[in-house]
Amino acid sequence: MKINVLCNDENSWFWSFKKHFIESLVNEGHKVSVHSSEKDMSSGDLAIFISCTKIISKEGLLKNTSNIVCHPSDLPKGKGFSPIAWEILDGSNEITFTLFEANEGVDDGDIYYKETVLLKGDELNDDLRKIQANTTFKLIYKYISRFPENKSYSQKGSETFYNKRTPQDSKLDINKTIDDQFNLLRIVDNERYPAFFIKNGQKYKIKIEKFND
Repeated sequence: MKINVLCNDENSWFWSFKKHFIESLVNEGHKVSVHSSEKDMSSGDLAIFISCTKIISKEGLLKNTSNIVCHPSDLPKGKGFSPIAWEILDGSNEITFTLFEANEGVDDGDIYYKETVLLKGDELNDDLRKIQANTTFKLIYKYISRFPENKSYSQKGSETFYNKRTPQDSKLDINKTIDDQFNLLRIVDNERYPAFFIKNGQKYKIKIEKFND
């Protein structure tokens, strides 16, 4: 099978896990090309869109027989940006991943498969990125192993949307306890969007990581 993988977010979790994923597909006999821009994609059997921050054009979708996306929410709930972060902030202890057929809308294509992952409650950003990679690849492998016999169904129910997170969303409240804000600390990116607080007009940055004495 000729497979195109498109990821146009240079900060995506995908780049840290790309090598093993691509090698596993190649070892199964597939011809795989990885792109960071839609215009560079060639025609093929399957396009896999990962962490794409822009809607794929109709012309781009027509290049491949099928186009799939794995979104980390229980679609049609949680469309949009950073659903894992928003759901953890809402107190969720599980994340549902949805593999669906891409179209010109926002996360609204027909669904192929879902997979729910239970969280322990102590996962930090790096742990969550690994969970996202493992579950995303698991669903993609499942789809490829059954191609072209995968069955899909329309999304049903009320849809919700998440906005894109900003550095300001990592702000801690100095009047609240660490325990009260632990879920926020779990999802911050220590390098790009670190946790911070402001006291007496001065801004302070906090980094969080696990360690054992």
